Amino acid sequence: MDISTIANLINAIAVTAGVIFAAAQIRQYRQRRQRDAMLELVRSFQSPAFTAALRRVLSLPDGADAAKIREVLGPDGEDAVYLVSLTWESLGVLVFRREVTLDLVDDFFSGPLLISWQKLKVYSEEWRRTLNRKTGNEWFHWLAERMQERERTSPPVPAYEAHRNWR
Repeated sequence: MDISTIANLINAIAVTAGVIFAAAQIRQYRQRRQRDAMLELVRSFQSPAFTAALRRVLSLPDGADAAKIREVLGPDGEDAVYLVSLTWESLGVLVFRREVTLDLVDDFFSGPLLISWQKLKVYSEEWRRTLNRKTGNEWFHWLAERMQERERTSPPVPAYEAHRNWR
């Protein structure tokens, strides 16, 4: 082999190694970004304000309208509803844009999310009519439907059962 062939071979190996290294770095960056998004998501749902609002929303009867919400939760009850709804709304956008996976939402929030939707679906529809705006709670609605579809094909199994043999 002459020197130019050796140089070309070394150059090809260096370029290939560079591409492999860049691909590995990109993959690692995406994994880190997803992990950071998950951690931030969990932290945001552990705030005292959200926890209190969610507890209040979950105490509502299924299909509560605005009047029922005011009756059960009092004059500031709609503030709790707004906080919970807007939080689920934000989560829906993040799932749609693939910033957060539906698997993650399922693991962390499927129960509270679906129960919230049972409680607030009528309220959300009423709110859309009142504001003459079909986009009210649209991503909350979308996310709840995705979770319902998921549970129809694969009913929820508690972690303590599903992962009983985990080591």
